[in-house]
This record gives sequence, structure tokens and C-alpha cells, in this order.
Amino acid sequence: MTEPIISLDAHWQPASLLTLPAALSPWLLEQASLTARLKRHCQHFRVQVLHEANCSLPDFLRPLLGNAEQALLREVILWCNDKPCVYAQSWLPDTTIEKLTPLAQLGERPLGDYIFQHQGLRRGSIEATQLDVLLPQFHIATRCFTRRSVFQLQDMPLLVSEAFLPAISHLTEAVA
Repeated sequence: MTEPIISLDAHWQPASLLTLPAALSPWLLEQASLTARLKRHCQHFRVQVLHEANCSLPDFLRPLLGNAEQALLREVILWCNDKPCVYAQSWLPDTTIEKLTPLAQLGERPLGDYIFQHQGLRRGSIEATQLDVLLPQFHIATRCFTRRSVFQLQDMPLLVSEAFLPAISHLTEAVA
């Protein structure tokens, strides 16, 4: 079984009920595309795919995704101005991939660019937690606020989680 780089097995709560750092709150509570927001706050945006593989969906995530057993795991870093700002982990069940095949062929295209162009997209509630993020290749070992949402695209579920890395503070300071 392929394991994700960062485990999402944590205590998640509705983000609206948490006391969030003022600088991070607008990012964590963003209902629209995080990708679009990042692009508005930096000169140079890019996606780096860290890992992408078909694997068994962890038991704790299955209830969120219609009890699917297999999924495409996609892990990326969203870079702004050459700084790693967000680690994103997406779980796309096989049934979702079968109906929405372009999701399996994103490469370095942001998932947000694809899903937010569809009018029928529905976002579930935004939940948040803090996760220990260890990304030694980027010299990152810290506890990060992380959010997740289950999206429905053409009635097919997908889970997107985003950990806000320390460099995000450079973007919030730039627009403050």
C-alpha cells in the first residue's frame, strides 16, 4: 500500500468554530479556489507534484468518500514566488476518476483550476486541524494549520486537504 507523505488522521473540526490566527483565517476559510487566491497574491505560481498513485483509501477517510475502497492519491506543493506555501493532498475515488478522467491527467496543472471551472461544483463544509508536517526536502518540520473539504463534482466526491506552510506568511504580510 502506498502511504501519503503526511497522514490526515487527526481530530477535524468545523473551521468556523476554531480560533484561527488572524493572518491565516482568510486563507483557511476561503470558499472559492485557493489556487486562484494564491495566484492573486504572488508574481509566480507553480505546482510541484510530489506523489501520485492509486492506492487503498485509508479506513478513516472512507466515510467521507462514499465508502470507496480505492482512490488516486495526489500530493503537491503549491509554490508562490519560489516559496513552498501549501502542501495539498487530494483523494479521488476510482468511481470519481472513471467519470471525470481529466482528474487523473492533471500533471502540474492545479486541481483547483479544473474543479472550480465547473458550475455544478459543490463544496462541503471546511474543517480544520493542526498537523505535523515533515517535508525534509524543503527543510520544513513544523505544525501547520490544515483544512479539508469534500467536494462533489457531477455528484462524484473528492477530498482536498491543504496544509498552510510557514512561507504563506510572506503572502499575508505582502497584502496586509
